[in-house]
This record gives sequence, C-alpha cells and structure tokens, in this order.
Amino acid sequence: MFEVTLLALLLLATWFWLDSISKREIAIHFGRELANRCNLQLLDETVACNMIRLGRDSRGHAQLLRFYEFEVSASGAERMQCNLQLLGKQLQTWHIPPYIQPLQ
Repeated sequence: MFEVTLLALLLLATWFWLDSISKREIAIHFGRELANRCNLQLLDETVACNMIRLGRDSRGHAQLLRFYEFEVSASGAERMQCNLQLLGKQLQTWHIPPYIQPLQ
C-alpha cells in the first residue's frame, strides 16, 4: 500500500512539474506578445510564476490559476514590473504600467 501511495505522489509531482513548464512557455508567449503590442521589450525571459491557486473557468470547471510576473523595458535601460494571470492555458488578466515612450 505504501508503494502505491508513493508511486501516485511521484506521478502527481511529475505531472505538476511538466504542466508548470508548459504553462510557463505559454506565459512567456503572452508576455512577449503584450510587450510587442505596447512597443516594449520583454527582458531576459523574466517570466516567473509567483502564486498558484484554484480557479473556475466559464463552465465552472476547476483549473489552476497561475500568477506570473515579468519585466519589460521601453529603452533597455529601465525595467518595469508587469504581471499576467493564466487560468489553464487562457490569459485572464494582465497589467503593464503606464510609461513614456522614448523619442526615436
């Protein structure tokens, strides 16, 4: 019985790890897309998950809600803290602070 429980926990941990890696790639994609839309540069692949909790989608199904932080720059010199939320694979909310565009 102990071995079955241990195996189940190991499989659950492996699934969570692989799922987290794939969701981070999705968050990087959304971060880069949002930064491009705002004429900003996503810095150093800085997307990092800082919180995970349960959320519900539009059909009421429970999914993991992940909160990611990332940094962008308008000129390459300063950094701005931004964030986004993923519910499953879907972008829920995002925030990029106001900034002044550098003259070109």
